[in-house]
Amino acid sequence: MRRQAVTVLGATGSIGQSTLDVIARHPDRFSVYALTAHRRVDALADCCRRHRPDVAVVATEADAVRLRGLLADGGLATEVRFGPEALVAVAEAPEVDQVMAAIVGAAGLAGSLAAAHAGKRVLLANKEALVMAGPVFMDAVCHAGAELLPIDSEHNALFQCMPAGYAAGSRAAGVRRLLLTASGGPFRERDPATLADVTPEEAVAHPNWSMGQKISVDSATMMNKGLELIEACWLFDVPPEKVEIVIHPESIVHSLVEYVDGSVLAQLGEPDMRTPIANGMAWPERIDSGVGSLDLIERVQLRFEAPEPRRFPCLALAAEAARLGGTAPAVLNAANEIAVAAFLDRRIGYPAIPAIIEGALAAVPPVAVNALEEVLAADGEARARAEELLVAHAVRS
Repeated sequence: MRRQAVTVLGATGSIGQSTLDVIARHPDRFSVYALTAHRRVDALADCCRRHRPDVAVVATEADAVRLRGLLADGGLATEVRFGPEALVAVAEAPEVDQVMAAIVGAAGLAGSLAAAHAGKRVLLANKEALVMAGPVFMDAVCHAGAELLPIDSEHNALFQCMPAGYAAGSRAAGVRRLLLTASGGPFRERDPATLADVTPEEAVAHPNWSMGQKISVDSATMMNKGLELIEACWLFDVPPEKVEIVIHPESIVHSLVEYVDGSVLAQLGEPDMRTPIANGMAWPERIDSGVGSLDLIERVQLRFEAPEPRRFPCLALAAEAARLGGTAPAVLNAANEIAVAAFLDRRIGYPAIPAIIEGALAAVPPVAVNALEEVLAADGEARARAEELLVAHAVRS
């Protein structure tokens, strides 16, 4: 069996690191073609030493010079490139079979889309590619014959619960609804009246998962579930009203599919991203991911509850963006990125995050998406409006 060559976009993040762990467990099945990072040069150099890719990509020429120096000290022959064009090139390179799209936020769109246009197996961990540009992305997948495998734990769980032979982007017969589970984050039981006092440190302290700062804040606000709702609509070709969010504090049931005959299929497992990563990389086969067995005796209590709207207003904003369609999800995502970054920088308080998103959605009317240019225009306008809104919500010292 020929080894599959893999490009990992976002190699130094948590998904990238878990992907490299799975690859290292199966050297007979996978090889690393390229690793990319933004500005984390030291971390990328360490990845290159351990996994010896053909190519490494960083953001700037200065970063590339520094990375070359670090790799030369170890005698590595890895070619170092820099810039957005280099990132796209390693996603669409003819040597590559699979692309792990794990760059967080809108920055990951270009690489994910390039992999789809090139007909790769796209392991999609960057939900923003579908949230921002669902029509464009799915059109690329269809016309290029790419394989789209969802890696978000919830969407991968839904994928595993679909009928045999199901392909992402199509509608499975007999599905009544999709249920996306959410941990509820660190504020699941917190009095909504006290959310104004939330600090960045509290918001990134996720109870179950180890993630980056931005996605941890999205988990606290549950915007991550709102984005996942939009993503699920594209991945499984269902309208927003057929996707429901259910809080499940244990993070053991990763999502469920209810069928019209009353059957409900669920995927369970320890909260470890190596499970969906291994599933996507080896599909339709199964391989060892390094994740231990689920102890059903210890996990006997599995709780489910509905999200409380006052505690999680971002959910309603995302559902409205999904209903509006067009560029509305791109506006939602862009405003959220601006607001979360400002909160992490202590420029605004926690309740200002949904307020800024709501303001941006009101200020940028949605238009139909026929090409990537409409998406990027809406993204830019939403960021500008969100930056303006930050002034009104700035924390007063």
